[in-house]
Amino acid sequence: MDIYEEILKLRSEGRISSLATIVQCKGSTPQKVGAKMLVRDDGSIFGTIGGGSLEAEVIKAALTVMKDGVPRTVPFALTENHGHLVCGGTVLVYIEPVMAAPHLIILGAGHVGKALATIGKFLGFKVTVVDDREEYANKVNIPDADNIVISDFQNVLSKVAVEKSTYIVIATRGHNHDFEALRAALHTDAEYIGLLGSKRKKSLVLKTLETEGFSQHDINRVIIPVGLPIGSVNPEEIAISIMAQIIQMRNVK
Repeated sequence: MDIYEEILKLRSEGRISSLATIVQCKGSTPQKVGAKMLVRDDGSIFGTIGGGSLEAEVIKAALTVMKDGVPRTVPFALTENHGHLVCGGTVLVYIEPVMAAPHLIILGAGHVGKALATIGKFLGFKVTVVDDREEYANKVNIPDADNIVISDFQNVLSKVAVEKSTYIVIATRGHNHDFEALRAALHTDAEYIGLLGSKRKKSLVLKTLETEGFSQHDINRVIIPVGLPIGSVNPEEIAISIMAQIIQMRNVK
């Protein structure tokens, strides 16, 4: 396994990491330009950029880069302060975060859910599809989903890991299921909660949530109708409009 295969493995597991690359060398150094080391979220490494105290300092910087999500270029002088690396040279190390694949949870395995899974996977998302019907929630019907969960919508999000960066799209087969899924979604920290529906449905949904005692903050989290207004009609176009909105939200943060 090479370093890029390890990156893909970590991303598929929902783990973050940092990739450190030597971009400049001056004088005597243990590694040359282009040497790479991957630092995992637990501080373990894959590859090497020279070992010793230099590597320890890069690991420390890489963990900070993971936390901040901002790449940085760090100079290191290889002096007696670097243990056995008494090379006398200097290296410049570029450290970039490698974030986990964004998680898209689709509640509903109908026509829109199926199209959304395909487009989401194409765009590099980890895709989870949920439905209470086994004849819909399966790999034959949804071949592009990473995970398929057969469950009622009311309790499913207690079985699926949801983080703040998770994107939830509700596209079930009926109003009752929509409300079950929406209530469950609002009890998570997900920043994006989109519900398939019309402007008329929006009024009903928001009024119902208010009646049930949800706060205005929670009500404002619901995006309905979900997706950018591109005049979409068929499931594939609707899915594109939804993913375009998700990408827009990611890029303007």
